[in-house]
Amino acid sequence: MTTLYDLFAAHPAVTTDSRNIAPGSLFFALRGASFDGNRFAADALDRGASFAVVDDPSVAASRPDLRDRLVVVEDALAALQELAREHRRRLGIPILGVVGSNGKTTTKELVSRVLAERFRVHATRGNLNNHIGVPLTLLSMTRDTEFGVVEMGASACGEIALLCSVAQPDYGIITNIGRSHLEGFGGPEGIRRGKGELYDYLAAHGGRAFVREEDAVLTAMAAERPGLRLERYPTALADGVESRLEGEYNRMNIAAAMAVGRFFGIARPQLERAVASYDPDNHRSQRTETARNTLIVDCYNANPSSMSASVDHVLHMPLGGRERRLLILGDMLELGVWSRGEHLKILRQALSGRADVWLVGPHFADAFAALEPSAERPPVRLFATRAELEAELSRRPVVNALVLLKGSHGIGLEHCIGRF
Repeated sequence: MTTLYDLFAAHPAVTTDSRNIAPGSLFFALRGASFDGNRFAADALDRGASFAVVDDPSVAASRPDLRDRLVVVEDALAALQELAREHRRRLGIPILGVVGSNGKTTTKELVSRVLAERFRVHATRGNLNNHIGVPLTLLSMTRDTEFGVVEMGASACGEIALLCSVAQPDYGIITNIGRSHLEGFGGPEGIRRGKGELYDYLAAHGGRAFVREEDAVLTAMAAERPGLRLERYPTALADGVESRLEGEYNRMNIAAAMAVGRFFGIARPQLERAVASYDPDNHRSQRTETARNTLIVDCYNANPSSMSASVDHVLHMPLGGRERRLLILGDMLELGVWSRGEHLKILRQALSGRADVWLVGPHFADAFAALEPSAERPPVRLFATRAELEAELSRRPVVNALVLLKGSHGIGLEHCIGRF
């Protein structure tokens, strides 16, 4: 009897998007809150997919001519995840999972480059780090892959545990425990518990965690799991290592990559070369000089921890010949009942230094309204939307400033880069 894995072995390209079908691929008809992939299964087959995995039997009834190329399962997402589990088991390669509130993608990129000095590495592409992206990452690994690096994201407890059950990591890094997705995790303790599911999996399966020894929260979490094997490392591993990353906080990400490389026997000169080769191009920790301004772009996402680090960095960095600092801060999303308090903390921090402050979005506006009055604080501008900000930048361009662009991805501040 032909199994789903047999079909995958014969047709190893997997997609969940009927608009992007590689010839001969397997199409998984996934469902979401506002879409049903079963509706597009026939179209995927017509576009060149070899088989479509569906969980709606009526698809076969509507297109009898495609019946032999349809695989009907109870749940297409569960089938995708189980296929990824089986593929991971058959590959039998070491896999390192990267989890954390901030710095996951940067750490994943640095670790991948470091390990590539010795292994053929396959890592999560972009930000495919959820219950769909992790299976797709695993299924894109081939027999030539010698090491996998898998980024795992979560916004609620239980999600990292699920992703670990799919990726089955042998090694793991929690970059930090910050205040991201407070609403989904139900508060700071929920974040600690949810991110700690990586340590739970590693401890239960004989895995090893890389733990930065100066991080009191992570070292305490590791100590709570007696079966967890540890590789402790200091932030000082990043000392003297050149990189193109902006911000002192990225030293922690560099140190993690150096620790992983050192553990796997890669010489320090190779490690330094690998770190220096990483050029961030994803709106994370990027410094850009334009004809008029210096931009610090870190607007792929934002939470109170990363926002505070970015604001602190720009408030204390030299102007480099520019006349002023301008902090353009977009709302931090998914904070729930903690939103006003967290936005207030960031606003007070931003106003504590010598910088003009522009705020984008209703959450910062709400925080500003709750701010105690002061005659000495720097100028503050409020913009209800990014469109209002863009209109202002068109009317009165910013000139000769050191500018921070920081906000949650949903605010879209990256679309303003070209206006500076």
